[in-house]
Amino acid sequence: MAPKKPSEIFPQRLRAARDLRQWSQSELAARAKLPPSSVAHFETGSRKPSFDTLRRLAVALVVSTDYLLGRVDDPALAEAGDPLYRDVGKLTGADREMAMEFMQMLSKRKPPKAS
Repeated sequence: MAPKKPSEIFPQRLRAARDLRQWSQSELAARAKLPPSSVAHFETGSRKPSFDTLRRLAVALVVSTDYLLGRVDDPALAEAGDPLYRDVGKLTGADREMAMEFMQMLSKRKPPKAS
């Protein structure tokens, strides 16, 4: 059996990444600044994204474009360079937001005074 083309894999991967975050098509569209109908068309395979749209979807989902196109199988590889983010790719959307808020809170915290 011939390997699937990226255009055949993309709709499945997009849906899997969206499901992992537990987002509706409308939520993903809002985060990627796209019309909700675009996400529906991409998931059915009736339309293909532009390079810019592909990048916006990957950024919104925090996955690599390579994952969406089927070149890698792990959606977390977008964060693989930093061990702090190793497991973030496996979190739901709500848990990711909570983790991000916690990280932002820590980054704004004043360092303890040296004695």
